[in-house]
Amino acid sequence: MSRRQFLASAAACGLASAVPPLIVSSASAAGSRSLLRAETRILDIGGRAATVLGLVQPGGAQGLSLTAGQDFQVRLENALDAPTLIHWHGLIPPFGQDGVPDLPQPLLKPGEGFDYAFPLDTPGTHWMHAHTLQEQQLLAAPLIVSDPEEAGLDEQEIVVLLHDFSFKAPEELLAGLTGTSAPMPGHDMSGMGANGGHGASSGGHGSGGMAMDINDIEYDAYLANDRTLDDPEVFRVEANGSVRLRLINGATATAFWIDTGSLGGEAIAVDGNAVAPVRGSRFPLGMGQRLDIRLRVPKEEGAWPVLALREGAVQQTGFLLATRQAAVRRVAPTGEAAAAPLDLSFEAGLRAAAPLPDRRADRNHPVLLGGNMEGYVWTINGKAWGEHQALQIREGERVELVMRNASMMAHPMHLHGHHFQVVAVNGRRIGGARRDTVWLPPQAEVTVAFDASNPGTWAFHCHQLYHMATGMMIVVEYVS
Repeated sequence: MSRRQFLASAAACGLASAVPPLIVSSASAAGSRSLLRAETRILDIGGRAATVLGLVQPGGAQGLSLTAGQDFQVRLENALDAPTLIHWHGLIPPFGQDGVPDLPQPLLKPGEGFDYAFPLDTPGTHWMHAHTLQEQQLLAAPLIVSDPEEAGLDEQEIVVLLHDFSFKAPEELLAGLTGTSAPMPGHDMSGMGANGGHGASSGGHGSGGMAMDINDIEYDAYLANDRTLDDPEVFRVEANGSVRLRLINGATATAFWIDTGSLGGEAIAVDGNAVAPVRGSRFPLGMGQRLDIRLRVPKEEGAWPVLALREGAVQQTGFLLATRQAAVRRVAPTGEAAAAPLDLSFEAGLRAAAPLPDRRADRNHPVLLGGNMEGYVWTINGKAWGEHQALQIREGERVELVMRNASMMAHPMHLHGHHFQVVAVNGRRIGGARRDTVWLPPQAEVTVAFDASNPGTWAFHCHQLYHMATGMMIVVEYVS
């Protein structure tokens, strides 16, 4: 039996709710088009029923698995009772199909659908999610694009989506941070317009806003493929087999350390882009980022946890790898000591497998990340969204963004419509990883470079949902 026969799929958990009739166009009947429905699901979290959202195929599977070199042909249908829209995080669509509300596509109303079609040329571990507060309600799923050149690899692929979960509505969580009353559901959910209010924050900031702040929300659970460590997913693997973990941090406000324990492993790709392998047993994973780890299962029977340790805290989630006959032991949902804050040591050591061609930058944009931590207002270049000034570029330019974090919280910065290369960390030039989301710890500086080859007006924002929702977003705008 080959290792491919050991492939395990994540369980689809939940029940569809009653929904309004869908508006279906003739294009949705095309045989080559995939169908995704944004709909309601029910999860059991700690013995308590939780109503969440999901992106579900007709057969019940969550997310998409596609092949590079084909066209991305997907129909998205809104089976929710509220407007929604989905961003294809990691893909490089043409402007107009990126899934950010009003940039330029409007939110899909309940019952509406939209047909997406563009070339699919970015293999790797990607994902898709709402660009609204619905992301906190688990409206997210894996989007795996296989590389045809890797079709012959004899390895088992395991895909895991991490998330943080609260029984509170995201509007209530946001109001707790800003010190304001909770907005009505659906109000200002694009994350592009809220200015955070001016009340005292309940987020646990240091006096005067000067102490480093890590976690502002105490969640009810931390999930791996919709499950906690009270009932983790167990992937059956072959002794002495090769496994490729495709890990996605879909959490809205939680960064993790990925701990492979005694198995160790090699990081072989970040954000879907190959890197020179880096061996280790603990790897950082910020919000919005993805990490591929290749590891070898021991020759003997056994079971091994792979954990996601919450940054700066003791909580953890994860899953287990177990050979066919191995017994599985319970893993505690908390560790013995708080995990350290994420830093840039891993990032500084990464090297792209396919770096950008050498070229002098035609344009440099300073990007200063700041925030009023008392009022929970987050800014780029001193301005919150709505007062921002676009970063203007021209097609054909090599562009560098010099990001400096002047705040006391970390920011995972995500650029839409492009992949960039990390070319400097704290002023030291490197030939770093190709990415779409990079981690900026407090008081750190990271420079990224990209070639301006996808005209449009593209969102550039912090992937901590509540930082984006209270102002930390801007656009990169092509001009003639």
